[in-house]
Amino acid sequence: MRPRPILIACVIAPLCTTPMAAQAGPPATSVKVVTDTGFGTTVSDPYRWLENLQDSAVIRWLHAQNDYTAGLLSAIPGRAALAARIHELSNAGPSVPSVQLGGARLFYEKRLPGEDIPKLYVRDSLAAPERLLIDPEKLRQPNGPHWALDYFAPSWDGRYVAFGVSPGGSESSILRVYDVVAGKVLADSIDRAQFGGPSWRPDGRSFFYNRLQKPAAGASVADRYRRSRVYLHVLGTPDSADVAILGLGVTARVPLGEDDIPFLATVPGETWAFAVVAHGVQNEADLFVAALAQLKDSTTVWRPLATVADSVTSFDVHGDDVYLLSHDHAPRFKLVRVDARAPDFRHATLVVPETEAVLRNFGATKNGLYVQLLDGGLGRIERWKYGSNAGERVPLPFDGSISSFAATPRRDGVLFTLDSWTHSALWYLLDPASGKLTDTKLKPPSPVDFSAIAADEVRVRAGDGTMVPLSIVHRRDLARDGTNPTLLDGYGAYGISYDPFFFAANLAWLERGGIYAVCHVRGGGEYGETWHAAGRGATKSNTWRDFIACGEYLVREQWTSPARLAGTGTSAGGIEIGMAVVERPDLFRIAVPRVGETNPSRGMLVGVSGPANRPEFGDPTTPDGLKNLLAMDAYQHVQAGTAYPAMLLTAGMNDPRVDTWAPAKMTAKLQAATTSSRPILLRVDFEAGHGMGSTVSQGEAELADIMAFLFWQFGVAGFQPSGH
Repeated sequence: MRPRPILIACVIAPLCTTPMAAQAGPPATSVKVVTDTGFGTTVSDPYRWLENLQDSAVIRWLHAQNDYTAGLLSAIPGRAALAARIHELSNAGPSVPSVQLGGARLFYEKRLPGEDIPKLYVRDSLAAPERLLIDPEKLRQPNGPHWALDYFAPSWDGRYVAFGVSPGGSESSILRVYDVVAGKVLADSIDRAQFGGPSWRPDGRSFFYNRLQKPAAGASVADRYRRSRVYLHVLGTPDSADVAILGLGVTARVPLGEDDIPFLATVPGETWAFAVVAHGVQNEADLFVAALAQLKDSTTVWRPLATVADSVTSFDVHGDDVYLLSHDHAPRFKLVRVDARAPDFRHATLVVPETEAVLRNFGATKNGLYVQLLDGGLGRIERWKYGSNAGERVPLPFDGSISSFAATPRRDGVLFTLDSWTHSALWYLLDPASGKLTDTKLKPPSPVDFSAIAADEVRVRAGDGTMVPLSIVHRRDLARDGTNPTLLDGYGAYGISYDPFFFAANLAWLERGGIYAVCHVRGGGEYGETWHAAGRGATKSNTWRDFIACGEYLVREQWTSPARLAGTGTSAGGIEIGMAVVERPDLFRIAVPRVGETNPSRGMLVGVSGPANRPEFGDPTTPDGLKNLLAMDAYQHVQAGTAYPAMLLTAGMNDPRVDTWAPAKMTAKLQAATTSSRPILLRVDFEAGHGMGSTVSQGEAELADIMAFLFWQFGVAGFQPSGH
């Protein structure tokens, strides 16, 4: 490795002429092989030592890798102009990512152009002027990390709002409370509230919340999320006086394992409370119900409402009627009703039957149920009056996806966002009395012009004959001659659908002739639970092979060629892109795993969120679980002497979801294995986590690095460093 001062000089001196091709390779990485044997399988791990993020040698290695990466990316000639365009696009208009209702008030996050972090605002009504409540930037200390708003929950009457904030993208929330009438933050402060989920009592002076336990000395990183509890907090009292309501060993009426996470939910205006036992990332939960007036401590009488076997993923309540969203014998979901006074899921009443469309979400309001569906990739809404046998379709202003959906039993109507690949998100309010759908004006349309951009929706035949949806976003005048720079994205986990979304900064890629494509692989929720189950655990290989099939289609149909095809995946999508690359390195010129899980056989065993993710990927302490995890472990499938694509792997030092060492180990192994001479780079943000809570500036810098890297490696003119 060249001395760091020379590298920095090249970055800041515009006339530096040292050819990049002449630079030494990335920092050297020591090999310290560790061998494990489990259930008759022997696994070799040459970079296990990088898992120790407390080791100063590991930190030095991460900094050296990041410095090397920064030097190469900063020297790309077109990066500065690209970064300026991305900044212009991402700040072209305000964003309003979320809205919640509290009494007559509307609480919402909003970021104005030029601001780095969303702030919390309130309106006394939709027509009233907005007021700023919480500005996370004011929490920043000199030379300290930025702070971000993690969540917020207004009291039933809207007098107070509980909120979580954390530094540096860590999601390590501190729970605070704002008095809307007095205009100040109260003294109440509760740490270890990452999963806070505050849920208010009717008195508006107390709430329930989840709190992580203090880790014992020498505890593993996975212990961070074990044995959490739900407490009752009364405003103005110290958190040490909070009463435990739910948790391991708190009450036998709500049994939990040490990796289970309990929550307690109340519904404004309703008399019932619900205990929710989450089993890691599993969508199905155990549910219990109790009279809210009797809920004071661990002696509360809880009655079982539904078990994991009942396949319930969501619920709401209206009076004594509890509505449950379930895929029990209905893979595209159905809505059923039980009586909270005598809950019996086996004898539930069917309210909304399963259809060809996937029932994604719903909300109980004063005069009816509002149901959100995914129909052939498009979002739609139906209103079901209580007692009716059919729903009324709500006309929408354009075809798109519904990403946010808010309803409350105290009001009728529904508040939701609608956007598409080429149409910016707007917040709409439905007035059922008039049937009128109104643009709330909480956020204006984006001024960024996407009129020259089109989106094609096609289906691709996978290797086993399954038809996989593929979205292709491109300039309308693009020639299909096989030369277009193309970025193929995908996810495929937890039953989460990759719905169309509007991203203004993406225009910086599209207007330069780039194609952005999304392969809706199995493991997602595009076609309900069947689609999810077909890319999970033992069937996970369908996820990356669907992705490969979509890449082959783009080449076959002349959208691009292997020389101009890149693949990317984020978080759990790291399994998808990682395995696609190690199985078909010839198909991709570039790969960009973003904070990606590329070593799941270790991640599920010792990772910070490993136990929570076992329901989705597998349990390495069982023979079948270990077998399945090794089959999807890209790190274990890297083969020496292989010509791998150019790769840019990203990591956040404060990541609480995918351990920083996963992309680090993958980088080290690829650097040692590849014979292609194409760069394998690791980009580490030392003041970021998994992406939640990152600043706009951090996101812009990462996007500029990724796009510049793609254009450079694709050989696009204007992005080739001196000597290339």
